[in-house]
Amino acid sequence: MRLHRLLLTMNRLILLEVEDMNKLYVKVLFVVAGGLFFCSTIAAQASAYTPGILPPAPKTAHVQITQGPELETAREKLAIITWTTNNPGGSDEHYGVVHYGTNPKELNQTAKNPIHLNRYHSSTVFRVRLDGLSPQTTYYYTVESMEANGKDDGIKSSVNQFSTP
Repeated sequence: MRLHRLLLTMNRLILLEVEDMNKLYVKVLFVVAGGLFFCSTIAAQASAYTPGILPPAPKTAHVQITQGPELETAREKLAIITWTTNNPGGSDEHYGVVHYGTNPKELNQTAKNPIHLNRYHSSTVFRVRLDGLSPQTTYYYTVESMEANGKDDGIKSSVNQFSTP
């Protein structure tokens, strides 16, 4: 298959010639005052690499919380809880999940935030925002993480607490 395309730019005449789908030849003709000055040919080879979706990383045998959970910030109507785990592996799409409430025995509200795991990092930092809180109230919470398909990573913190200002 041969495909030609001619482009005219300032003082240049460019001929694109595709010999087959893997090779591209570019001939650049430089023109000075109406006369041909010189010709240059460049050949480019198409890459055999085709980007694709990587398979899921191997699931970590034992996921554990290595830091936190802790209150990052609290305002009258919102709070952000953060914690770090070793990288859980599995699918790249995960969720940090916080179960919370005003009674430590009834954590009947849930907040979750998505996170994209970096399979090349040994740890993962989760941050979850809790909205619609009441001012001057003590809240109790636990944290966990899960894959986007709902499969639990097998960790759950003990009950912690914070108060909104």
